[in-house]
Parts: sequence; structure tokens; C-alpha cells
Amino acid sequence: MAALVALAACLAGPAPAARAAVPDSPAVTYTNPIAEKRADPHIFKHADGYYYFTATVPEYDRIVLRRATTIQGLSTAPEVTIWTKHTSGVMSAHIWAPEIHFIDGKWYVYFAAGATNDVWAIRMYVLEGTGANPLTATWTEKGQIKAQWESFSLDATTFVVNGVRYLAWAQRDPSVNNNTDIYLARMTNPWTITGTPVMLSRPTYSWETVGYKVNEGPAVIQHGGKVFMSYSASATDSNYCLGLLSASASADLLNAASWSKSSTPVFTSNAATSQYGPGHNSFTVSEDGKSDILVYHDRSYKDITGDPLNDPNRRTRVQKLYWKADGAPDFGIPVADGVTPQRFSSYNFADRFVRHWEYRARIEAGVSPLADSQFRVVTGLTGSGTVSLESANFPGYYLRHKNFEVWLEKNDGTAKFASDATFHKRAGLSDAAGVSYESYNYAGRYMRHYDHLLVVQAPSTATDRADATFYAQ
Repeated sequence: MAALVALAACLAGPAPAARAAVPDSPAVTYTNPIAEKRADPHIFKHADGYYYFTATVPEYDRIVLRRATTIQGLSTAPEVTIWTKHTSGVMSAHIWAPEIHFIDGKWYVYFAAGATNDVWAIRMYVLEGTGANPLTATWTEKGQIKAQWESFSLDATTFVVNGVRYLAWAQRDPSVNNNTDIYLARMTNPWTITGTPVMLSRPTYSWETVGYKVNEGPAVIQHGGKVFMSYSASATDSNYCLGLLSASASADLLNAASWSKSSTPVFTSNAATSQYGPGHNSFTVSEDGKSDILVYHDRSYKDITGDPLNDPNRRTRVQKLYWKADGAPDFGIPVADGVTPQRFSSYNFADRFVRHWEYRARIEAGVSPLADSQFRVVTGLTGSGTVSLESANFPGYYLRHKNFEVWLEKNDGTAKFASDATFHKRAGLSDAAGVSYESYNYAGRYMRHYDHLLVVQAPSTATDRADATFYAQ
């Protein structure tokens, strides 16, 4: 019987190429920066179809809002001042890190501010807005969020897990010789915490204590039954970076033991892409609701003259947040200015992505670092109507074919390189929802994987066409 089955299989010919499902999270791209001179950015996607954006202005004197139906649209959206600092007393200096939230039918903006008699008496405050559009809403001051001490406190953010609303923030413990720790408490209403706050993180690692001993700017995202809290560490210059806390969504979040802390930063400066001091992030979602988006600020240069707080050039930026096989977020690197990169998964090997390894292009699962599998699809080096694929972590390096093998190499400026690194973007040969890349200078030859290595060949079988089809993610 086994022999007959084997014979029947041979007579039927080769098995058709396996088909991978269209990815749940297709590619989204944006062009950075989203906003110049806007730090500590917070973007909130509301049920009305608008994105609402607020951030610290370099004058530290007011709270501004923008709205647009797309994330990119925020870059040109009109900006409205919804609140201005007091002329004296509290809330009159250092207006920092506003966040906008919609809770129980009303708008709330959380922010930090100092006082006339002490600009460093930073405390957390809340505004409440009534009206469908927060840019034209009526705003009232709900006052200070009272924490466990009257000490330096800022960067309040709120989130809900299993029906319970929490507030996370940064505060200085007066009994400890550092700057700020991360705290968490339940809320009884949008401007009041209850119970004893729990300290989730204190700056102890070397990367958390450069310049200042800082944990601040908590931001929460939930995925796969877990709660992830990113936070910013160290001084606000090029040493600024992101750390990460995580807990099970079913755990007691007010028990510090429920949380684990990454021993290394998850998002740091990158000289290759000219991005320095990435931090104070928030999270939002793409227009189609299928991708998580990382929102953050950084600078385009490393060296700062004087106090970084007086340097106005932190810019708001966005890029797609990816997820590892184990369910943890993969922040990657702060990508270069301009269009954000994409990843390309194999049509017939869903878990494998195009990547470079020792400059050879191949497909592989579990790519680490993430940026090895990210490419910017830019105007072709030979001109418009074509595309070239530029490495995310090696700007100026492109996928090109050489002896019909695909390599990642630096653009040498020659016409031959430009031709070898240019492709026609086509609908996927095995699935029009995918993409295939036809060689610019060898018509009919497509980039495909063969024994997991990328080559440029003319497809003639169903398997060939499947190997030449990719999904952008």
C-alpha cells in the first residue's frame, strides 16, 4: 500500500507551493519627522476617526493640540492652543509632557508644571474638556493629582486593564538620592488616585543613570495577554533611551513582583541613522487598526551646547512597532529621517523575512536585530517609476544583484550599481496582495529565494513564482 501511495504521488508531479496567509499586520509607512520642535509626543486615535496630537512646546508655556484623520496629516494640521500657563503661582512654569485621553465621555489632558516661586516644584495636573472636538472644547482645571509626597512628579499617563483604571507616573522619593522612579496606583476618577502607590522601577542600571538617575515617561501597550510599560532613562541628551517593564494582564499589577524589567535598553541612539536621544514615547495604532505605532522624540544631532532642556530641537517621530515570536515588543532602531522602512515575509514561508546576513541577502525566521530585516522602499536609483530597497540600519546600502546573487552593498555611484540595485515593483506573482520585484536591467528575472538565499532568476514554475512573492509588513 505504501508503495502504491508513493507511486501515485510521483505520477501527480511535485506538490504545489505552500501558501502563507496574508499577514494580519500589513506594511504602513510614514515620513519623518511628523513635527519639528515638539517633544514628549502623545498621539491618541479616537472613535471619531481623528488622531489627536499634543506635545511639549520648547517655550514650556502652553498646551497645544492638532487633529487629522491620518498620522501623517498631523504634520500639516493646524495647531490650537487650548490652555496657557498661569501668570503666577502654581501651573506657571515648565509646562511639560501633556497627554490627551478620552474617559467616560469627556476629554482629559494630563501635564506637569512648576510654580512662579519655584520653577522646579514640578507637579502633575489635569484639565477636563467638554465637547466632541477637544480643539474647541471648554476646558476646566481639575487641579493637582495628589501623590504620596509633595515632591518632583511628572509624566502622568492612564490606562485600563481588566476594567481597572490605573495611573502611572514618575516621582522623586525624598528619602533616596536619585531623580525619579516609576509609580503605579489605581484611580477613583480621572484626577484622583487611591491606595498606596507601588514603585515599579528605580534607575539602577548604568544606562539609566547617565547624567541623571532617571526613570520617567511611562507609556503602556497591551498585547497577547501582557502589559508592557516603556519608560525613559538618563539625561535628555543623546544618552536618553527607553527601558521596558512587563507583566501578565491577569497578575496583580500593584504588586511590584508581578513586573519584570529588561536589563538592557530597548531603544537607543543610532549614529548610522543620525537619531539621538530617542525617548518619552507613546503608542498609537495605524489607520487600518492593524499595526501598532511607536511615537517618540529625538534629535538629529548628538552634541548639544548647554543644558539639553534649553535645546528646542527635539522632533516628533513615528515608526511601526513589531512583535517578537515570544510576544514581546521589538522596538528596533530609530530609523532615518524620511520614509519609514518595511519588512518582507516570504509568501511560502510565512515566518521567514528578507534580511541581510554578512551582507548576503536571504530569508530567515526570528531575525535579530530587527533592523537587519527592514528596508526602505525608495525611488529607484535609475529614476522614477522604479524602486530600490535601502537597508534600515546601513543607510546608503542597497539590495543589488551581482552574478544574479542578491547582496547588500554600498552605493558606489556607478551606473552599473544603480541598474543592479533597481527593480520594478510588481503585483505578487503568486498573490496580487503580495509584491514581486523584477530586475531593472534583466527583464523577466525576479528576486526570489532559493535554498533560503536571494537570487535573481526567471520564474517558470508555480514554486518559482511563490519563491518570488513577498508580503510587505
